[in-house]
Amino acid sequence: MNINIAINEGSKILRDKLIPNPNLDSEILMAKTINKDRKYILLNSNNHIDKHDLNFFYHLIQERSLGNPIAHLINKKFFWNSEFFVTKNTLIPRPDTELIVENALKLTRHRSKLNVLDIGVGCGCILLSILKERESFYGTGIDLSKNCLKITKINANNLNVRSRLKLFKSNVDKFRLGKYDLVVSNPPYIKNYKIKYLERDIAEFEPKLALDGGLDGLSEIRKVIKKTSELIKKNGKFILEIGYDQKNNVINLLKKEGFYINCIIKDLAKNDRCIISTRI
Repeated sequence: MNINIAINEGSKILRDKLIPNPNLDSEILMAKTINKDRKYILLNSNNHIDKHDLNFFYHLIQERSLGNPIAHLINKKFFWNSEFFVTKNTLIPRPDTELIVENALKLTRHRSKLNVLDIGVGCGCILLSILKERESFYGTGIDLSKNCLKITKINANNLNVRSRLKLFKSNVDKFRLGKYDLVVSNPPYIKNYKIKYLERDIAEFEPKLALDGGLDGLSEIRKVIKKTSELIKKNGKFILEIGYDQKNNVINLLKKEGFYINCIIKDLAKNDRCIISTRI
């Protein structure tokens, strides 16, 4: 069987299971199977595929047909300017979260040697993207998940920023080390009873720890704001990702802890997505 026929068969299986973008997903999984990029696949679609590779390809198609996210199946996701290693233990980086990186870089374009803290570092995509762009910055990442910290280390090595990074396995409540010029965080902010209604590839395959914001969606945000107020320097900047309907509640929490609200950043869908504030 050649590559093109296999991709078409894979695409049909995915389409029958109502998977979005079945053609694209089938091509990506074929690229993973034979360890080539999509460009190679498209230019060499008549090449023969051996039985072992074909079996592996259909295994990946089957997993995708069940809703398993592409990023978990190929163990990578592009974010900002880099490719990140991801597994089922990490939240898959989202384009909306690039707003944190974009605004962190805008705020610090004339600064050097800043200390940056990322609360809930995950795969490291936010913190490591900032460190890669700002070669004099130093980063600290904390996370409850030992697996996330291992993955962040791998990504830090791949991006050559490991020497400027410290990682700690810690609950946000118990972390007390250092004072920071910039704090960033994308905490869990989904109301826990709503998780089961999310898209299948999120609800069934992404880590609950990275999604569950408690009954009101604000339980982790409260902890992050409280801890940031203790760890951030005076006039330090805090960039926090929030749910689309949480702006007013989060603004009140920030003001109560001594933050001045600089601005609200909307995502591509025009939903409120990030709040930038300053410790006063």
